[in-house]
Amino acid sequence: MGEKGKYLVLLGAGALLGSAATVAIFKLLPRRVGKLCANVEANELNNHKILEDVNHGMAGPDLLMDEIVSEQLTRNIQFFGLENQKKVVSSYVVVIGLGGVGSHAASMLLRSGVGKLLLVDFDQVSVSSLNRHAVATRDDVGTPKALCLKKHFSTIFPECHVDAKVLLYDSSSEDEILSGQPDFVLDCIDNIDTKVALLAACVRRGLKVLSATGAGARADPTRIRVADLRESTNDPLSRSVRHRLRKDYGIDSGIPVVFSLEKPKAKLLPFKGPSGEEENPSDYQIVPGFRVRIIPVLGTIPAIFGQIMASYVVTQLAGLQVHMEPVVNFDMDHYHVLHQRLIEHEELQYGTATQVQVDVEEVMYIAKELWHCRSARDQSPKDVGRGMWRSVNELMLIRWDRMKPASVSNLILLKFKEADEHESRSLEDIKEQEPEFYTRVTSVLKRAELDFGL
Repeated sequence: MGEKGKYLVLLGAGALLGSAATVAIFKLLPRRVGKLCANVEANELNNHKILEDVNHGMAGPDLLMDEIVSEQLTRNIQFFGLENQKKVVSSYVVVIGLGGVGSHAASMLLRSGVGKLLLVDFDQVSVSSLNRHAVATRDDVGTPKALCLKKHFSTIFPECHVDAKVLLYDSSSEDEILSGQPDFVLDCIDNIDTKVALLAACVRRGLKVLSATGAGARADPTRIRVADLRESTNDPLSRSVRHRLRKDYGIDSGIPVVFSLEKPKAKLLPFKGPSGEEENPSDYQIVPGFRVRIIPVLGTIPAIFGQIMASYVVTQLAGLQVHMEPVVNFDMDHYHVLHQRLIEHEELQYGTATQVQVDVEEVMYIAKELWHCRSARDQSPKDVGRGMWRSVNELMLIRWDRMKPASVSNLILLKFKEADEHESRSLEDIKEQEPEFYTRVTSVLKRAELDFGL
């Protein structure tokens, strides 16, 4: 047999083996997977048709009993544990605004196993959207963003119940969008009026909400933070939202936001009409209040914003406590000062510093990771801007339990006056009079024990 004949025999054998393996795999899969494949083929024949029956709506803890679903989410299960992943698959999340930020947030919520999603956006996919959208292709241009995501999501995790609404959020659509007691609402809107109204509605309804601020004109992913709205700086959008919420609704804190500490590298581009001359952009608004002028966007940054939002929400849903990077960071001189203050205080209080069992690096861990560069008594930041920097100079480390050495799991960060008061009280007194504070501090110090294997 010639070389060509041998090649054809090997090729035929490979194809036969591949076909047999495919048949064997499909015999092992649940019947509904075969139905899904048929649905996908139908989708390919008509890209603009949304197949309602693809989304099975099997949300709930029992969903993880399905072997295909459990395999798809196996890395999440390994990370969170089975019981906590059940909380994720039983959850309901609303994502409003499905552009560069919202599409990536929704995509990773889906891939993380969230059982029910409501996707809301009134806009359509444009060609210029493709530099930052999570799933849209050129074939999706002109398609409503909500329906575009639903179509693609049906082939990624069909067990998720995905509802898509081509709607503009406002007072008339509030109940339709926010009813049903969602576990989380993601605000990925870039319009101030709509954003403020949504956040105020979530606060009024007692809904957990996470808001994205300006992702445009930024390039440094290492400067993105999650913090209370009061702490967001260098961001014109969050500044305006903060002002409006305080002025119109009396809300000045309590809303977590994703923002960048980086100053914008560009401004809104001038708007030019059909004549090529610069004109008033408000004359061309399709929806009042939405800007027509555009801001330059590096597509990676809104994607990272969306990924951070999804990570924040999923860990919250699973009950995993994640300590975000503090907005205000000490420099090494501050940590050296804190270490020196601790030594001096120990010598003054106990006559010796021999019980100090931490070095400067461990002081940095205690101040930054455990107490977020704030007093242990500050549950939320009271100082913003320059006030935050002034406040860090009033802090010191002292022992939580005076009967134990000044170790990584027995030091708290307090202001000078708070430290004096703490030294004058017993732990029994604090536990009895301030049980919430006592529980919170002991929980944080327990985390230090686990981190250091103590």
